[in-house]
Amino acid sequence: MSKSDLLYSDPIAAAVAAADEIAKKTGIAKHDVALVMGSGWVSAVDALGVPAFECNADELTGFLSPAVEGHSGKVRSYEIDAGDKKMRALVFLGRTHLYEGKGIEPVVHGVRTAVKAGCKIIILTNACGGINTAYKVGQPVLIRDHISLTAVSPLSGATFVDLTDLYSKRIREIVKKEDSTLQEGVYVHWRGPTYETPAEILMMRTMGADLVGMSTVPEAIAAHALGAEVLGISLVTNAAAGVTGEKLNHEEVIAAGKAAADRMGSLLKGVIPKLL
Repeated sequence: MSKSDLLYSDPIAAAVAAADEIAKKTGIAKHDVALVMGSGWVSAVDALGVPAFECNADELTGFLSPAVEGHSGKVRSYEIDAGDKKMRALVFLGRTHLYEGKGIEPVVHGVRTAVKAGCKIIILTNACGGINTAYKVGQPVLIRDHISLTAVSPLSGATFVDLTDLYSKRIREIVKKEDSTLQEGVYVHWRGPTYETPAEILMMRTMGADLVGMSTVPEAIAAHALGAEVLGISLVTNAAAGVTGEKLNHEEVIAAGKAAADRMGSLLKGVIPKLL
């Protein structure tokens, strides 16, 4: 059986295999926290310093090559000074999306691998459209809840998981102490790859949504189901369809992410040592 076949036949076994490979490659038995960097977020991770290790994700069991601009497809390990102790951070520079048509297992493989590598906290970042008209381009927003419009779950069978505190209130409070200007919002998962129509955005706003994007929700559910705490941070990279009347494009998303990289990087650097 190939490494990619294992991902679909036994996804948890694939995650364990990938975690074991990370431990051997890095020489680190367990990592503490993992970050998944969304579109335009890659340069923000530079604030964490020089990585102790880096490899291409597709060198590890179950990982696929990146298919989206703004996702480098690298996996890094960082040592982070947390006062009287050291923390180990596992960073995924990119992700697989549901719209790529490869199924749900590759979408959540990174976070499952991170949990099996010892990570108790998963930080999920993304670029998103702002439905809430009070939001401005370049503004980070903490996800406090979500609405899934994909009808796809990473869980199957009689697996009943409570999602009341999916996006950890404890962690959100820590982050807001670091930056008191941060707001919280409800994120909608849209399958893509088309952007939403103005009518669909109106529907989402009526449902109580503030943000819309094409990632994060399956990963959050998969990580939570395995016992990890989850922090979701969206970067508003454009106004959602119909808000301004302007057309949407991916280049705009990447540019807005790069412009906000310093702020995002400083936020992550300040928060991570306080999470455990």
